[in-house]
Amino acid sequence: MSKIFANGLNFHYWRVGEGPDVVMLHGLTGNLAVWHLKMVPKLRRKYRITTYDLRGHGRSDAPPTGYTTRDMAEDLRGVMDALEIERVHLVGHSLGADISLHFALLYPDRAEKLVLIEPGIPALVNLRKDPNWEGWRYWAEMIEKYTGIKVPREKWTDISYMVKLSAEAPIIYGPARGRPRKKDVILRLLNETTMIQDYEVVGELTLENLAKIPHPKLLIYDQSSPYIGSYRVLRDVLMNCTPILFPASEHRHFSLLEQPDLVIEHMEAFLSSDVAVSSVPGDEQQ
Repeated sequence: MSKIFANGLNFHYWRVGEGPDVVMLHGLTGNLAVWHLKMVPKLRRKYRITTYDLRGHGRSDAPPTGYTTRDMAEDLRGVMDALEIERVHLVGHSLGADISLHFALLYPDRAEKLVLIEPGIPALVNLRKDPNWEGWRYWAEMIEKYTGIKVPREKWTDISYMVKLSAEAPIIYGPARGRPRKKDVILRLLNETTMIQDYEVVGELTLENLAKIPHPKLLIYDQSSPYIGSYRVLRDVLMNCTPILFPASEHRHFSLLEQPDLVIEHMEAFLSSDVAVSSVPGDEQQ
């Protein structure tokens, strides 16, 4: 296990491969392992890959506060400084994609291309505040499928409640599939930090500022994603952006695990070309 001290915290990280630097950022309640199950073993042949557990996640330190995308963009800067990475391609999933965009906004000279998989974006939180947001039904159905617990309709919009129930689900991917999760890390994040509140802090990451980020971007969503509303906004707001919708998958939000070869195919074409890859035919109708 490797740890590095950055931005006042200890971060658990892995670094493998050789080539251009790529940093990969996981999503809320995840950890760096999501990248190593499917994608890193193939990408390490062409890139030097750095993954790390976000603050409060996995084996990294969990301070009580400091969980906005700005805070975690500063963590990314600190990790890069500590590892002597000057410029980097960023690959982020969900919250990790939000952090990637915030980092590019704050430190434009240190980011190159951005691969954004299912960003939610704090500025679009109102899309998810709607009690009729498709994501609530999706989340409740996934909880019932994997835990057998039926979520009362009035509890769908209670994020803390939903995350706690999600922790009861077994591990879904990888060699530990079917085993219980390490609930203590998730419960610590919920009960002892400001993660849930900070997740909704917009700060500088407004839609207006998102539109100013010049870096080439590959925007990937599942066509049945509960975050498809964010896709529709971001494909129009982001400049220099190639939007792609993947075929519908079982879990609708985790293409890095369910369709890794497709992610890698588009990612490698995007990172190796001066011209952004074309979008999948039919995207404009979604």
